[in-house]
Amino acid sequence: MTSVLPAVPAQKTAEIRAVCLDIDDTLIDYGGSVRSVLSAMIGRDDAWPAWQRTTDEHVARVISGECDYDTMRRERTRAFFADLGECLDDAEVDRREQYRLDAMEQSWRVFEDTLPCLDWLRATGIKVAAVTNASGPHQRAKIAAVGLSEFFDEVVIAGELGVAKPDPAIFRTACLDLGVDLAETVHVGDRLDLDAIGARDAGMHGVWLNRTGESGPAPSGVSTISSLAELPELIVCELSGGVC
Repeated sequence: MTSVLPAVPAQKTAEIRAVCLDIDDTLIDYGGSVRSVLSAMIGRDDAWPAWQRTTDEHVARVISGECDYDTMRRERTRAFFADLGECLDDAEVDRREQYRLDAMEQSWRVFEDTLPCLDWLRATGIKVAAVTNASGPHQRAKIAAVGLSEFFDEVVIAGELGVAKPDPAIFRTACLDLGVDLAETVHVGDRLDLDAIGARDAGMHGVWLNRTGESGPAPSGVSTISSLAELPELIVCELSGGVC
């Protein structure tokens, strides 16, 4: 059943002037795409946690400037298959990584609640930024490929900035670029630690998008939603002090 988004307020309060949004697994079903491609590559569907762990380790090297994105991708693939007991030479690493990239590019999809939420934010006049722990060219190409570029006033990418969530600097940069104060800004993401808690600790309104129904209460100062369809009501009725 499609959720009905709140009407645009006749006079929007000044408290919430901007919304920052994570990209992967918040707006784009990154995990679903990766899991399906990995399953096709190795013939089973239990490798996602290992891939995510390896990705976090190797992306940190890109953000720190230790290596470029293309090198990271090859080394990540080599390390992932080494953990599975395969020692790949350079040619096989390149072959498998190219297969993965081609398959991923064909499988990018936004979640069903993404475009209605972005349309609502645009209609209210709220400024919108993407804040993502990724490399610049790859993430910008992905955002463009799924038709999201037009919705963002700013795109702040860890690989271009040199710091990543939950470092307060990436949230401060987003607000500076948008011309808003931290206290006037909501940040939404699927990672409780990196997104919601990181944003809260930086002085923003941190919102955890818990799509998977992970159990346990959110910590103090963090709001929880299970769908982006719930974000407009949260902004209007709770974070902006409106009456609903």
